Amino acid sequence: MKIENLKKIKIPQKPGVYLFKKGKEILYIGKATSLRSRVRSYFGKDLWAARGPLVGTMVSKANDLTWQETPSVLEALILEANLIKKHQPFYNKAEKDDKSFNYVVITREKLPRVLTVRGKNLQNFKGSVFGPFTGGGQLKEALKIIRRIFPFLDDKNKNYQEFYRQINLAPNLENRRLYLQNIKNIKLFFQGKKKKILQNLKKEMKTYAKNQEFEKAGEIRRQVFALQHINDVALIKLAPRTPSLSTLFRIEAYDIAHMSGRSMVGVMTVVEDGTVAKNEYRKFRIRTQAGANDTGALSEVFERRFSHPEWPYPNLIVVDGGRAQINAVERAIKRMGIMIPVVSVVKDAYHRAKDILGEKKFARELEREILLAASEAHRFAINYHKNLRGRNFLR
Repeated sequence: MKIENLKKIKIPQKPGVYLFKKGKEILYIGKATSLRSRVRSYFGKDLWAARGPLVGTMVSKANDLTWQETPSVLEALILEANLIKKHQPFYNKAEKDDKSFNYVVITREKLPRVLTVRGKNLQNFKGSVFGPFTGGGQLKEALKIIRRIFPFLDDKNKNYQEFYRQINLAPNLENRRLYLQNIKNIKLFFQGKKKKILQNLKKEMKTYAKNQEFEKAGEIRRQVFALQHINDVALIKLAPRTPSLSTLFRIEAYDIAHMSGRSMVGVMTVVEDGTVAKNEYRKFRIRTQAGANDTGALSEVFERRFSHPEWPYPNLIVVDGGRAQINAVERAIKRMGIMIPVVSVVKDAYHRAKDILGEKKFARELEREILLAASEAHRFAINYHKNLRGRNFLR
């Protein structure tokens, strides 16, 4: 398959699974945080050097490409595993030995456990098996996300279970029926049947509310909301980086946090070559703004940031917001005689990224890195603001 063929296909910038094919034969199945960016990475000039002869041969044999979007990266990971199990593509199996893949086993016990098991050890366990999963790190993070929605038992000792209980991730074992309901929902989720889970949960919630069991109804409502708004930033961080514009590309992301103008702070986070560089993060306590003026605060942050010539300059600046934030940053850096491209990440009502404004070249090629830097900036700013607000309250 050649890049000319790819240019004719409108691939979305959404999470999902892609399939390289030769005729009707599926050669390879992969997952992506951004289908467009990930698929484009297979057509770089350095593919054979970067990915090896196996992947290079696969791409040269392929003459078709299909994909399936998913609502989240977590669901892309699960769909990939289900499709690999169903079709067993040659290049997925050739890339990694079956025995070294990771699987999820839900044991057949009175109180089932959810375990991560290597393929070579599967014969030692009895229960429902899901997989294969291609990345151990991503599977570990996926289980953390699922556990926050449906708490479960694993193979950890009692001390760990007590730790999970303290952070509200331990299941309620006093009611075995409710725990088994969690296990049933986890199985359905690994089968890719989220819609079925939501239907069941909403039906249960109405029943509990009708019987005035409001605490149980509230827990179901929490699970429904969590499923509809899956927070999988951790999986985005672990996703493989696609070849981009430079072998070392520094992105700086900025965010402002405050409460009606009080305890206003700004932060800078850094992603270098696709990886977060936490030792480069910086905090700024806003000094010049008396009210809730985010663009004014951004200007102050940039004036202070670029007064440090010892800090490496970025190749790209990312801000949270829309065109007003881009304009404020561009004015601020122009006053200092600095010309650096700027993009902004636009969020929806649930603070999920829905668009990237600014330089489209960077939005296409570096979507994953931009979203990672922006999510880190938001997290870092909120934590700094909360800490400062707490210190001010104690004074």
